[in-house]
Amino acid sequence: MNKIDAHMHYTGDSPDFLALLEDLNLKMLNVCVVGAVSDRLQDQVHAYQKLAKQFPERYAWCTSFPLPAQEDYATPGDYAARAIAGLEADFNAGAVACKFWKNIGMDARKPDGSFLMIHDPIFTPIYDYLAKVEKPALMHIAEPLACWQPLHDPQNPHYGYYSQNPEWHMYGKPEYPSHQALMDARDHVLAHHSKLHLVGAHLGSLEYDVAEVAKRLEKYPNFAVDTSARLADLTIQNTATVRQFFLDYQDRILFGTDMIQWEPLSTLPDKAREQRIAEFAASYQTSFAYYETDQMLTIRGREVQGLGLPEKVLEKIYWTNAHTWYPGV
Repeated sequence: MNKIDAHMHYTGDSPDFLALLEDLNLKMLNVCVVGAVSDRLQDQVHAYQKLAKQFPERYAWCTSFPLPAQEDYATPGDYAARAIAGLEADFNAGAVACKFWKNIGMDARKPDGSFLMIHDPIFTPIYDYLAKVEKPALMHIAEPLACWQPLHDPQNPHYGYYSQNPEWHMYGKPEYPSHQALMDARDHVLAHHSKLHLVGAHLGSLEYDVAEVAKRLEKYPNFAVDTSARLADLTIQNTATVRQFFLDYQDRILFGTDMIQWEPLSTLPDKAREQRIAEFAASYQTSFAYYETDQMLTIRGREVQGLGLPEKVLEKIYWTNAHTWYPGV
């Protein structure tokens, strides 16, 4: 079965890795991020565009744009025009979508000290442009709900990340927007830009309960979600409930993993590269087994039952939905 991983950051340029992608019948959508591990957007654009050009059957890419500097708030129209010009150039070069990252609402600030939120009017011309040219927005807005909760349960899927990245842990930081405030801001965009197709990364940051995801999918027909980096969150919910969620919204869920390889695989020593590729393959084996079989599996040290989704549903989640929500992928 052909598959698209609709959320990756992977510079997999080595022949052995490309051979693995062929064996897996896998294509990857690489996503540019402004303000992640590398703040150099153009470096990501160059790397992902190059991969997509060289290996179009294995790679596509999603671009992004710089957030406003403090001085840009005095001339928001000029800022939007520059951002749109950059997006237009990237779309002409093959990008299929535009990424908005969690630093919107959780890090970036306006001149008055308030947080820049995803529904701020400074973004309105960008949303209008994306809708006009029929390019979707991929939004990672907010974090898992665990981000706002105490770190007391090592079994929580996000315990490790927030233990190692305390700057993104919002518990005990009341000056930062709440999870609910960030969800409300994202939902405001969905409601007020109904012609904009919007994919919510990481189950739309509602990973803790598929029923909450379903509420948004019911309310906003322009909304879809990807599963990237949230497999463990699915496995700790009731299997029958999660399975029914996938059946009910089989046209609105995209398969993704969010695996990361910033530096080109071809630059790594042989042993390190082989290890990375083996880890990559093992992660996919686990994901595929969870979605495709109803067997008992060990995922992050827990025994969980696979979903055993029908083939026609798997085809949509693995392949068709990516083409629907990311035209040109």
